Amino acid sequence: MTKPELKGARIAIIGLGGSQVDFAINVQNSKTWDEVWVINSAVSVYHADRMFMMDPASRYLDTEDAGLQTEVMRRVLPDIPAEIPIYSCVKDERVPAIVEYPLAEIAGEFATVYFNNTVSYAIAFALWCRVGHIDFYGIDFSYKHNLHFAEAGRACCEFWISKCMSEGIMIGAPSSSSLMDNNVELDQKLYGYHRLHDPLVAIMDNDSRWLICPKSQLNEAVKQHELQFDEAPTAPEPYRG
Repeated sequence: MTKPELKGARIAIIGLGGSQVDFAINVQNSKTWDEVWVINSAVSVYHADRMFMMDPASRYLDTEDAGLQTEVMRRVLPDIPAEIPIYSCVKDERVPAIVEYPLAEIAGEFATVYFNNTVSYAIAFALWCRVGHIDFYGIDFSYKHNLHFAEAGRACCEFWISKCMSEGIMIGAPSSSSLMDNNVELDQKLYGYHRLHDPLVAIMDNDSRWLICPKSQLNEAVKQHELQFDEAPTAPEPYRG
């Protein structure tokens, strides 16, 4: 497979969790990405540049094993145009857009085959392409009835995210997502230090370096370093022109 020209690109990866709504709100607030990638049936909702579906298409087309995703995937999969590649484990003539995931290339380059969910393949693909920034939406791993699957999937994704961060790739996720403890309060993130009377907090400065200080000094540190933060998305105000 020819590697896509995505070096330095800003991409969004959209899964099926609740924090996907933050992607919609960000779009409504004029945020843009170079490419948008979707996981499985998220393709039925969002305009995508690439799709990752690591189960064979037959799981959706020939069985009921995909549960509530089955019906919508049967509707949309055959009609996805070839210019929107669907990365999967095997081709299926009923879904012309499917291309085989470059497993050998990626496993060879990063010396690991730690993949236990579809999102992890998408993250590894982004790393392989050396994108510059990944925003995650709907990647929440909040499966109440399968905690083992949730914990295993989150661990695998965070393993690949760590690899991305070590290569200088910036990572973003909504404050509502459990990914990378994003939904944990700032003064509760650093275990041990969170028990202090004045807990330590860690924030990233404008040069992507970590600034650590007591919570009581946070506002002063923000002003001193002229830090800027992405605000949590809110619904856009109606136009009153």
